[in-house]
Amino acid sequence: METQESLVFTVIRRSPELITPAKPTPHEYKLLSDIDDQESLRFHVSVIQIYRKKNDFGNVLKMDPVKVIRNAISKTLVFYYPFAGRLREGAGRKLGVECTGEGVLFIEADADVTVDQFGGILQPPFPCLDQLLFHVPGSAGVVNCPLLLIQVTRLKCGGFICALRFHHAMSDTVGFVQFMKALAEIARGASAPSVLPVWRRELLNARDPPRITCTHHEYDNAADMKGIIIPLQDMVHRSFFFTRTDIRALRRLVPPHLRTCSTFEVLTAFLWRSRTRCLQLYSEEEVRMLCIADARTIINPPLPEGYYGNAFAYRVALSTAGKLCENPIGYALELVKKAKEDVTEEYMKSLADLMVLRERPHFGVAGTYLVADVTRIGLGEIDFGWGKPAYGGPARGGMGVIPEVAGMASFYIPSRNKKGEQGIVVPICLPAFAVENFAKELDGMLKNNIDLLVHDSTSVYIKSAL
Repeated sequence: METQESLVFTVIRRSPELITPAKPTPHEYKLLSDIDDQESLRFHVSVIQIYRKKNDFGNVLKMDPVKVIRNAISKTLVFYYPFAGRLREGAGRKLGVECTGEGVLFIEADADVTVDQFGGILQPPFPCLDQLLFHVPGSAGVVNCPLLLIQVTRLKCGGFICALRFHHAMSDTVGFVQFMKALAEIARGASAPSVLPVWRRELLNARDPPRITCTHHEYDNAADMKGIIIPLQDMVHRSFFFTRTDIRALRRLVPPHLRTCSTFEVLTAFLWRSRTRCLQLYSEEEVRMLCIADARTIINPPLPEGYYGNAFAYRVALSTAGKLCENPIGYALELVKKAKEDVTEEYMKSLADLMVLRERPHFGVAGTYLVADVTRIGLGEIDFGWGKPAYGGPARGGMGVIPEVAGMASFYIPSRNKKGEQGIVVPICLPAFAVENFAKELDGMLKNNIDLLVHDSTSVYIKSAL
């Protein structure tokens, strides 16, 4: 595991501007799906792409990434014109987008820093992130706000950073990567995206009449017991880099009959258990692990190519803190495997119905750890003409800008370390009292092949009930 050192630099920004579609677009009202407008998706997601200077691209050396991307945004919005509109809320809290053509926010900036100064591994938390993706006052709300913010920052080495923030109710990460690929294609000279966007949000609406036919524990309200919700003060963001050798070391601690589990399952089981131990919860408190299951291909017929709305469901593993921490790792791994069972078409229909019948609830927050695997969705493939990014992925750990869920989410991001080894970067956000114990426990497992148990005399992870 490796972590990124702090870095301070200066960013000079120009005033934010609105970029509108390059051609007139329809002024119409489009409803979101009942999967799109659930409470847990009403926030903005931050993504950051870091590009090095390329000395072998000929004319690209004479190109300004700010001008290239600004121009491409305007042309791309002709196809993705709903992003240039504004969300409105109607009866029953139903969200729709009014396609007003008002545009998306764009910021031009320069920074006195090089890509190499960010360190051997490009990973969250990124220094000066609030300057690389500036929060324009009044822009991060749910309704009546820009749905997309893009800041392009030139670096003194000739590279640049493209940081983006999009409203999750409009797209999931897969859908937004589709938009980014379209933007990159047009930046490279295409007249239209190779995959045209498809709205069709009615395909994931509730039935008439709605009826909940499946169990959705992720939306249950867990008991709000003392210590179960992570305190928001004194939070520490830190990333951990896992090589293939590290994953093999973790597998050696797994029971033989479970060693064929996927990398996601093995890594999630260890992180969930170690994180729970270090939070010092009461043994009887309920803890949850949420993972994301893409439903694009399980709908019958499958969602059309080009669909860029939210098309996933949360899957949940449940345990008490005591059982999770006291049992060997096989216990957590079995729970994770079960949570990853395929989401069925009926499950998605039941989920949409639940949103309507229960007024679009947020998933249960108390005691929850959400894990999202973005290693295969293509964030590292976005090429504006300067080649693939040195880093492409989430800008931070946590969960957007919602205070109630800060610190509860981790992403699995593909990366390479300074030795060139492939691996997975995992941002973690924990209270200061927990993060060092978390790092020590992982080090013990990776370096010493030790699975530290809760009853070890050197560590106390579980509180007794008062």
